[in-house]
Order: sequence, then structure tokens, then C-alpha cells
Amino acid sequence: MAPLPDARPNRLSLGPLETEILEILWEFRTATTKDIYERILTDPDRELTYSSVTTVLRRLTQKGWLICDEEGRAFEWKPVVSKEEAQSLEAHNRLQKFLSVSTPEIIAAFADSLDQNSLEQLQAIMSRIQEVRRQRRNP
Repeated sequence: MAPLPDARPNRLSLGPLETEILEILWEFRTATTKDIYERILTDPDRELTYSSVTTVLRRLTQKGWLICDEEGRAFEWKPVVSKEEAQSLEAHNRLQKFLSVSTPEIIAAFADSLDQNSLEQLQAIMSRIQEVRRQRRNP
């Protein structure tokens, strides 16, 4: 998983259309509103206006997920973070929420109920954390 990025969106929560458009941009890396609109409409059962796509792109920009460059009369949209970085941010956010409402007893009880594969994943995570911390102390 990618490390946490330096540039982070100021709002992580996304609606379904925001998520869909962000997925398209991660695939294209950069795209105009028209590119995104046409891609969504490749589904013949889909009904969506061009202005709705523009509104969502602006909202994603306000949330800090995109940047917009004006190229002539067209706007080019680019994601601020990669898909992998977004997954890291989401995992970090979920872990922080879990830890903020949990006591050591709750976490221990939770861990005790996990299957063997999950426990092995936790052990691997702890080993990786210890390795990273060692490397920081001894560069």
C-alpha cells in the first residue's frame, strides 16, 4: 500500500458519482469534462447531463481531490492523489476512527475474535511498523 501522501483532500467522503468520476480520472490520469461525460455515457442506460458532470468535478476540486488546468477553452482535470494513495488515506481514516472509539480492552476482545489469517495479518503489520521505526532511528 502506498504511504500517506503529502497532499491530502480536505474532505474524504465521496458520493457515488464523485467516486465514479474519480475512478475515470485515475484511469485517464488527466481528462476534460467532455472526456469524462462521454465515458460515463458509454453505458446506454445512463442518463446524465453535461452540467452535472461539471458540477461534480467542481465539487471534487473544492474537496481537494482534483486540480483543474484551463487548456484553451477546455478544462483539464487531474487527481491530486493516486488511487493507491487514496486507499491509504481511507485505511488510515478508518483506523483512526476505530482507535478513537476503542479502549485497549475492546481492541483486545476484537483481536481475540479474529480468524488465523487475520491474526497473521496483524502480526505482519506489527512487524512492518517495527521495521519502519528501526529504519527511521538508524538511517
